[in-house]
Amino acid sequence: MTATLPENTATAPAAPPAERPVRDRRPLLLGGLAAALLAVALLAAGTGAYAIPLGDILASLAHRAHLGGHPLERVPESVLWNVRLPRVALALLVGAALGCAGALMQGVFGNPLAEPAVIGVSSGGAVGAVGCIVLGLDALGSWTVTAAAFATGLLTVGVVYAMSRSGGRTEVVTLLLTGVAVNAFCGALIGLLLFTADTAAISQVTFWQLGSLSQASWTKVLAVLPFAALGLAVAPRHARRLDLLALGERPARHLGVDVERMRIVLITVVALLTAAAVAVSGIIGFVGLVVPHLLRMLAGPGHRFLLPASAVGGALVLVAGDLAARTLAAPAELPLGVLTALIGSPFFFWLLRRTRRRQGGWA
Repeated sequence: MTATLPENTATAPAAPPAERPVRDRRPLLLGGLAAALLAVALLAAGTGAYAIPLGDILASLAHRAHLGGHPLERVPESVLWNVRLPRVALALLVGAALGCAGALMQGVFGNPLAEPAVIGVSSGGAVGAVGCIVLGLDALGSWTVTAAAFATGLLTVGVVYAMSRSGGRTEVVTLLLTGVAVNAFCGALIGLLLFTADTAAISQVTFWQLGSLSQASWTKVLAVLPFAALGLAVAPRHARRLDLLALGERPARHLGVDVERMRIVLITVVALLTAAAVAVSGIIGFVGLVVPHLLRMLAGPGHRFLLPASAVGGALVLVAGDLAARTLAAPAELPLGVLTALIGSPFFFWLLRRTRRRQGGWA
């Protein structure tokens, strides 16, 4: 006889379906940003009063790289290599520097509203540039304003850090408040300089403060390159420590992070990146504030992704912004700093509203 199971006997529950692994979209996002940057850079190189087809751009680039191709005729070759490509390269470096500096600032201060201007580098650089323009200083020729902006930007950051340091430590709140005070003092100095300036100097100062890449050249690209390369190389080495710092200063110290030393190094990196950018482009706002915010919303706060992505995203925003600045009102040129602020301000307000609605605010 064969035994039969009772009809009401419970059967074993089916095994739950295996969970599908969550795909990390950060490499895809970073690759998409890089591809978009390449596409926008090529578009910017060919767009303007003298249009250059994409095929000619690629042929000229290949020829210069000894990879085949062919040189262009004299006029398009000159426009491409003496006007367009230096401007695209400078926009790429300045944007990458500002984007990475913004991500570093927000990580170091643990504050989503932090940006490079908080520590006084932009206003300090403006004091040096405005002083040279108003006083008519030209000890270094056409490089005087650039060198003065770079030097005074770094000097201002040093003053802010020294004034906020007490007992061998620097508190974030003290550093922020000191930066606010020094920014106000620099603004007052600029106002006094403008009060004594003539009409021509005021016009030149206004143009510089609004931000522009219209004076781009390969010489300026080479001047910014070492500082941008140094900062962009050092920043990712501190990604893990920044992630630990996000837990709080005390937990980070218990986990082996020398918070004070890291803060000194990263503030120096931010100062180098921002001072180099301000020196050649004037004051360009919101890039270092909005770009890291947006990427953090898309892919989370991990700095191993956030730092390089902010550099690529900042470069993309500035190359596209510069293209718009010189084409939207052609033959006139819109100030780049004004354009980034006009677009960045409402976009940042939208980000704040969205975050408040989803998370109940920052507290």
